[in-house]
Amino acid sequence: MAEILVLVDHVDGEVKKVTLELLTLANRLGEAAAVWVGPGYESAKDRLGEYGAGKVYVAADEELTSYVVAPKAALLAQLVNEKSPAAVLVAATAEGKEIAGRLAVKTGSGVLTDVVDVTDGFVAEHSIFGGGIISHARVKTGTPIIAVRPNSVAPEANAATPAEEQVTVELSDADKAAKIVEKVVQEKGERPDLTEAAIVVSGGRGVGGAENFSIIEGLADSLGGAVGASRAATDAGWYPHSFQVGQTGKTVSPQLYIAVGISGAIQHRAGMQTSKTIVAINKDPEAPIFELVDFGIVGDLFQVAPQLTEEITKRK
Repeated sequence: MAEILVLVDHVDGEVKKVTLELLTLANRLGEAAAVWVGPGYESAKDRLGEYGAGKVYVAADEELTSYVVAPKAALLAQLVNEKSPAAVLVAATAEGKEIAGRLAVKTGSGVLTDVVDVTDGFVAEHSIFGGGIISHARVKTGTPIIAVRPNSVAPEANAATPAEEQVTVELSDADKAAKIVEKVVQEKGERPDLTEAAIVVSGGRGVGGAENFSIIEGLADSLGGAVGASRAATDAGWYPHSFQVGQTGKTVSPQLYIAVGISGAIQHRAGMQTSKTIVAINKDPEAPIFELVDFGIVGDLFQVAPQLTEEITKRK
């Protein structure tokens, strides 16, 4: 079967969930070959093997992570030229999409971004207009470079013992034009990362103000979940924009998604509609969110959410 390159998204050796999704997708279409850039591989190789990386190209030179995105694009371009893979998959994050664009230019290939699925023949599926329309596209020139939206594919374990190949790449002066001079590590709280959490509780316009988001945080903490917010809530300054769920925010696909005081506008639905189980709390029985949910509670969130938190806490 044809080899498909998967750029590993990791932080200090900790593999992000989106990489496991890409490996799963790659194994459906061919043979997944992970591309590791920077230090930390030893602590991650078992994780990559668990999710089906049959081969790993390891570029452990720390210099490759001393610059912004150009070194990764240069490395992938070299591998495309040497290994002739059937496709290259990257995460459709801000960094991943820039790498995809640079790689497409370097290899004379077509690029597709914000893809939600890929089928045989490398036909890419896009969900547009908040999921109202599904479109399909295929690269006609060169090696397909495909940036897949996080949380679009359910990761599936597929144990393999990866063959490792050490690789190097010579960086040009242009590749070194933007150097990272300082890294600031953001403090992580006790809550899981929003895009990787199994449970997400989001608050919307109905929460009424920043001071009331403690209700959302309390419910999330009782479940061991992450906190999200609608665009209306973040635009109003009630919660940081980095927690926005929706078409212009984060895309999440947890096992349980609880929408509290969220009407369910199409922009928000585009970011959470693939969640496995969806629960909504809203006092408006005609709210569009109820068209999407598995369980709906028509009621005042200021009464329902605290009672729910209290009951969950009792059962622990």
